[in-house]
Amino acid sequence: MSQITDPLALRALDLIQAGIRAADPEHATSAALPDLLANPPAGGGVWHIIALGKAARAMAKAALDALPQARALVVTNAGNDARLPRAEILVSGHPVPDAAGEAAARRVEDVLAGAKPGDRVLALISGGGSAMLPAPVEGVSLAQKQEVNRILLGAGADIAQMNLIRQALSRLKGGGWLRASRAPVTALILSDVPGDDLRVIASGPTVAPIGSVAQAADMARELQIWDDLPDAVQTALQRPQDRRALPPATNILIGSNAQSVAAIIAAGARDGGAELTGDVEDCARALVRAAQSVKPGEALVFGGETTVRLTGDGQGGRNQELALRFARAATDLPGNWAFAAIGSDGRDGPGEAAGGVVGPETLQRIRDAGIDLDQALSRNDSGPVLQAAGGLVVTGATGTNVADLALFIRES
Repeated sequence: MSQITDPLALRALDLIQAGIRAADPEHATSAALPDLLANPPAGGGVWHIIALGKAARAMAKAALDALPQARALVVTNAGNDARLPRAEILVSGHPVPDAAGEAAARRVEDVLAGAKPGDRVLALISGGGSAMLPAPVEGVSLAQKQEVNRILLGAGADIAQMNLIRQALSRLKGGGWLRASRAPVTALILSDVPGDDLRVIASGPTVAPIGSVAQAADMARELQIWDDLPDAVQTALQRPQDRRALPPATNILIGSNAQSVAAIIAAGARDGGAELTGDVEDCARALVRAAQSVKPGEALVFGGETTVRLTGDGQGGRNQELALRFARAATDLPGNWAFAAIGSDGRDGPGEAAGGVVGPETLQRIRDAGIDLDQALSRNDSGPVLQAAGGLVVTGATGTNVADLALFIRES
């Protein structure tokens, strides 16, 4: 993996890979399909497959293998977009929505509107789909949606807070696929959010919204970003709520962060007793406290997703920053150890890195490179620091997305 050569660090990354393999979306989709396909469309109806998110291609492949007469529309990000027979693959921007994503949203609406009542829609949903399918409500432009996304990313909002606001500004999020479809919808969902709230994953296109439009406006005020929002967005968030009941749907969870953590435990780690959650600095300190009790040869695993408040324009992501903040807080940890934090999708933030790995020598390597760590963190510039310290992890796209995984290991 990347530039990592330290045996203990490599062991930490190997254990994390066990969790990523457990979240293989093609296998998870294949395992869920037999029961679903036992009730095919009646009266000559057909299946319409729509796959969305970072795991969309792999999930679509499994569905197409099981449905040899079907075709699929796949909306995913660059790196997960290899050609797939009988599939139309559209690449959308992530984490910031783009024009390609807006065009993809119109294609999804076309497929849903074209489905007949006797057909069935198979929705394959995975993380990252929220940004990939922008369908702004009336009066809001794509540029304004992009601005909202940037504001939310910089405000330290967690995924549920972000998606509450995104849903209120979208035609397709928060159950929008159900309103747009003429056919019944069944969704297989790979979770990238702690707690596996289906309303939050990809902003819940096949489930009820997280909250009302009024609650989304309240959240924007609570995050202290209301005054920063474009006027058209403020107007949209003050419109009356559509109170019509959503059509029914079947939603099935097929993979999650918790399942990946369980796989890492089965591979030799134990539950860390803490989650990757909340502010990245607070989380780092909590993980260091958990690591204090680890005996030689033991490993602790953690899952979830932290938040970072952007105070600079550096290069990095939440896992890279978590690793460095852990190293800074871990100066009293005895013996030789390694701590790794990885985005399960292989991409941590806007760069190419998946995350970072640190150990007792990390801080000295940073000083030897002439880098002021505190100053770098104030700029959110974790990537170059880890590169200089020999701890930057680059895996490439993994084809899945079940939030973040971290592991602490002490040498025997």
